[in-house]
Amino acid sequence: MRTVIVLAAGVGKRMKSDLPKVLHPVLGRTLVGHVLAAVDTALPGSRVLVVIGRGAERVAEHVADVAPSAGTVLQAEQKGTGHAVRVALEEVPDSAGPIIVLNGDLPMITPDTLRALVEGHEAAKAGATLLTAAVADPMGAGRIVRTADGAVARIVEKRDASPEELAINEINAGAYAFDGGALREMLGKISTDNDQGEEYLTDVVGLMVSGGWPVRAYRTDDPDETMGANDRVELATLRAVMRDRVNAQWMRAGAGIVDPATTWIDVTVRIEPDATIEPNTHLRGASHVAAGATVGPDTSLIDTTVGAGAAVVRAHAVQAEIGAGANVGPYAYLRPGTVLAPTAKVGTFVETKNAKVGEGAKIPHLSYIGDATIGEHSNVGAATVTVNYDGVRKHHTVIGAHARTGADNMFVAPVEVGDGAYTAAGSVIVNDVPPGALGIARGVQRNIDGWVALRRPGTPAAKAAEAAGADATGSNEQQTG
Repeated sequence: MRTVIVLAAGVGKRMKSDLPKVLHPVLGRTLVGHVLAAVDTALPGSRVLVVIGRGAERVAEHVADVAPSAGTVLQAEQKGTGHAVRVALEEVPDSAGPIIVLNGDLPMITPDTLRALVEGHEAAKAGATLLTAAVADPMGAGRIVRTADGAVARIVEKRDASPEELAINEINAGAYAFDGGALREMLGKISTDNDQGEEYLTDVVGLMVSGGWPVRAYRTDDPDETMGANDRVELATLRAVMRDRVNAQWMRAGAGIVDPATTWIDVTVRIEPDATIEPNTHLRGASHVAAGATVGPDTSLIDTTVGAGAAVVRAHAVQAEIGAGANVGPYAYLRPGTVLAPTAKVGTFVETKNAKVGEGAKIPHLSYIGDATIGEHSNVGAATVTVNYDGVRKHHTVIGAHARTGADNMFVAPVEVGDGAYTAAGSVIVNDVPPGALGIARGVQRNIDGWVALRRPGTPAAKAAEAAGADATGSNEQQTG
């Protein structure tokens, strides 16, 4: 049985963050989450152990959430990568098969590359196979030192390398496959005689070569797969590279992305062919955009589904469902529990929460609809609010099918407006409105004639009123509605 050991115990000092390094997010997954997803796809059925250290409790909780079948092993003191592997191997029986070791901050590694690395190692019956890449700038990576005939001789870390070795552009990616027995034997021989005084896993390679074990290198054709992140600058670079890769995949699959440089799509998102993603759009989590839909510009969708042919413009939606042909925005906020049926509309400066909006229904502008059901083909007037919270509990508002509500209405829940009913503008609806009825709930209007002339004499308003022949005396009241 294969065993995969993921090294996720590092301190990550250069991140300057309270968040453990491997938990920093990159397009829908954490750094370590990307690695675990690649393992799950490439090496199903393997035993997976994640070595944790700094922020152990948080990392363990995250691993349990994203990879429930994986186990965690605590490296109480961070004494190097070799020490971390030795700690993990204490949980692995001596009879275990190949041991695959992966750095926990290797989010760009693809399942295809990981599978090829392991299968090639097993076919060659090698002592070790390591993933390498030729890069333009090796930066802080370990260099692959080869013999005159091109065989792998050893790995040298940057801080321990000579000037000649620093000139080598083939780097160690941090992904290895080992013969289990050979790995155990060589881990017992590594020393701490290096710049950091740690047990380097990379020293195992040179020891295997000296011991006569065949050591192979699998060089990826895509150096980006070896990218990690040691500080915030590298993390931003990594995100940008992954963004470009994800966007390219969707465009080649038939999605239209108008401006890839300003479009950010999590790896967990799904987009169907002929969907159009306009500039400055962010698709996150489990969002799904169906064929023919248009999303953006200036839109963020989180765990939101968009039906075929729908349009979402300058909007923010979280855990919402937008039906086929529906229209959202501009400047709309769909909060969790919002469900728009096909051809429904939520317009400008509208906020919804836990709201079911029926087919063809419209909430065009300036409204808050929370804890409500709007029937099919109803129209909600401007500046409408469902008053759903009494300070202790939330209550529900129901507006039936083909209803028409007036502008500036307050619906004090729980309340129901029947099918085909109307409500007058400016009404505060506190009682149910029967089907087909007109609900009116507003106060008495009182006009005080001549008030401006008496209280604001000489003002432009007074002069305008005088020019209009306003009466400067008396008052009257009239019932409106």
